[in-house]
Amino acid sequence: MQFELDEDRSLLKQQTRELLERESPLEAARAVMEDAAEGYDKGLHASLAELGYLGLGLPEAEGGMGALALAAVLHEMGRVAFPGPYPDVLVAARALHDCGDESAQAFRDRVIAGEATCVLARRERLDDEPCEELETHFHDGRIEGTKQLVPFGAHVDAVLAEAREGLVLCERPAAGWEAAAQPTQDHAQRFAELRLSGPARPVAGAERASAILETVDLISALAAAAQLLGLCERALETTVAHTNEREAFGAPIGSFQALQHRCADMLLQTESTRSAVYRAAWAVDHEPELAPELVAVAKAWAGPAARSVCGEAIQLHGGVGFTWEYDPHVFFKRANTLDQLHGSTRSQLERVLRARGL
Repeated sequence: MQFELDEDRSLLKQQTRELLERESPLEAARAVMEDAAEGYDKGLHASLAELGYLGLGLPEAEGGMGALALAAVLHEMGRVAFPGPYPDVLVAARALHDCGDESAQAFRDRVIAGEATCVLARRERLDDEPCEELETHFHDGRIEGTKQLVPFGAHVDAVLAEAREGLVLCERPAAGWEAAAQPTQDHAQRFAELRLSGPARPVAGAERASAILETVDLISALAAAAQLLGLCERALETTVAHTNEREAFGAPIGSFQALQHRCADMLLQTESTRSAVYRAAWAVDHEPELAPELVAVAKAWAGPAARSVCGEAIQLHGGVGFTWEYDPHVFFKRANTLDQLHGSTRSQLERVLRARGL
C-alpha cells in the first residue's frame, strides 16, 4: 500500500525541507557541530519557536499537529543531521504540558516560545538496563542526584528530572547544578553528566509521572526512528550520486553490478524504514492501542537499518569515505547515537516481544 501524507502535513514537510536547506544545509550544520560550544545555532532554534515547531509534540487540541507531522519534520531533520536539542526540547514541552501543574504549564509556554530550553534528565546509568530504584530524590524543596547523558545538559536552562517522588523541574541556579561533558562518537551531540543538588519544585507525583513518561518514551522513539529514516535517505542519495560520478576502468563505478546490488540493498532498508516509521506514526494518531508495539518495531528496525545504510555509504565512497571532509561519517555517527538512545534496539525488541506475550 502506498502511503501519502495529507495536504497539511505534506506542506509542512516540504516547508521544513526548504527551511533546513536554506538555513541549515549539511555544510552549515557541520560548521556549527564542530565550532559552536553549544553544538547548535541558537538563532535558528529561536526561529523554529517562532514558526511553531516547538509545539508540534503537544496534543492537537493544544496546537500540535499529531505524530504524522512530528515524524515528517524529524524525517527532514535527519536528512541534514540537524544539530541541537530540538527533539529533546519537543518531548520536554510535551511532558511539562502533561504534568498539569501550573508552574509546569508556565514554563512550557516559555519553552514553546523559545524563551527557555528544557530537556528530560532520567538516565542514572550509562548502560541500557533500567534502574531497579532511582537514586535521585526530592525532599524539602531540594533535589539530590546524578543524571547521565543529559542532552545539552551543560547549556539548557532547565531539566525535568525523574526522581523517586515523580517529576521535578530544576531551573539552572547559581549553585547546585554541576555539568561534566560526556563526549560521544557523534561530535554534533553535547551530553553531560548532571549533578543536581539544589532547589527545585515537584510538578508531577510518581503515579502521574509514570503515565507521562510512557507518552514521552513513545514520542521520543518515534522521533528517533524518523531521524534515522532521514539519515538513510540522504546517505543513499549521496552514495548513488557519488557512484555515478566516480569512474574506474573508464566507466562510472555505479555501472558495476556488484555495487548496484549493494545500493539496491540500501534502498530496500531505507524504504522498509519509511514504511515502519509512518505506519507507527499513523498508529499513534489513529490506533493508540497498537501504537506502543508499532513504534517499538519502527525504532528496533530503523536503528540497525540506518547503521547498515550509513556504513555502506562509507564503503561505497571508497577511500575518501573515511575522511573528515566527506559527509558519510556524520551520518554514520548520528545513526549510532540514535540507535542506542530513546530505547536501544535491544530494549525495543523486548517491548515487542512482551506485547506479543513472549
